[in-house]
Amino acid sequence: MTKRVIGVKDIPAAGPYSQAVEAGGFVFCSGQIPIDPRTGCLVESGIGEATRQVMNNLAAVLGEAGLSLQDVVKTTIYLVNLDDFAVVNEIYGSFFDGAFPARSTVQVAALPKGAPIELDAVAVRP
Repeated sequence: MTKRVIGVKDIPAAGPYSQAVEAGGFVFCSGQIPIDPRTGCLVESGIGEATRQVMNNLAAVLGEAGLSLQDVVKTTIYLVNLDDFAVVNEIYGSFFDGAFPARSTVQVAALPKGAPIELDAVAVRP
């Protein structure tokens, strides 16, 4: 089995990992935090905007692989504050056409750069 590294130049790399790796028909996307690719800064205008930015960043990574959010089969959402769940859930759901992926949501003590949310995903090539 071969693997292909996928990266989006407009989303800054933050360390020794790939934004996504394709192997065996699956695309494994690294966690996205709410970094605005235009500024390189963390979106700090609330959990709603942070969630939108995370989903847009994920869509950009998937797009680079020739996929879309509709190809996602599993996500994990990491929240610093589980009280944000309802807002995140509503915005997250609006990015899908009803064929929702499997999902886990967990509360964590902290995330990189002080982000309130991080989301990773697995997509499958149709």
